[in-house]
Amino acid sequence: MAFYDAFVERLAAFKSLSPAELKKLAGARLSDIVLQEIARSRTRISDLEKRFPSAGPKELAQHLIDGKKALASMAGGVSGVFGLISVPADMVFMAWLQIILLVDMATLYKVNLKSERARGDLLDLFGYANGLGPLQRSSPKVLGGLAARLLVKGGLPTLGRAMPLVAAPITAYLNNQHIQTVGDQAVRFYEGFDKAHAKARGSRSKKAS
Repeated sequence: MAFYDAFVERLAAFKSLSPAELKKLAGARLSDIVLQEIARSRTRISDLEKRFPSAGPKELAQHLIDGKKALASMAGGVSGVFGLISVPADMVFMAWLQIILLVDMATLYKVNLKSERARGDLLDLFGYANGLGPLQRSSPKVLGGLAARLLVKGGLPTLGRAMPLVAAPITAYLNNQHIQTVGDQAVRFYEGFDKAHAKARGSRSKKAS
């Protein structure tokens, strides 16, 4: 469990954010979040590869998904229990968690996220996975605006408001399932990216010889 301890700590910290701190997080630019997370993501991937040295990219990807699913379930449980009061914070957290998962997926598949195009692809992937369309052209540039779009798009917060105690396990389950869906789409996307790069490297090698 050591691999996910840092994420659990960050979740606990998120839940104790003051309104001012939450506002600051909600105002963070999406591209900046990706850039700030690159170094931490490399550390997480390195630790994961050491724990599972014989695992291939798809298996490692599922480990990443499972870790985020556990946190998504926790966030969903809190959202359901506290209902309307915590829904905005939880939506910000869920948006953040999905972006972190995509950063980890891209890092696992050796994508250079310092490239503006690669960051744009990642955010578009988030948009398509959530039914929002390409984020680069049609969606907010900051985390809070993105969370608001997710709030309007999904029915989970409404369920939590109407039946706070009953909805807790349901919201947790649906959050869990959604993280799996986002992760699966990321695997499909980056598996194709990885194969394209391998093909390009092969072509360059043939030309050089």
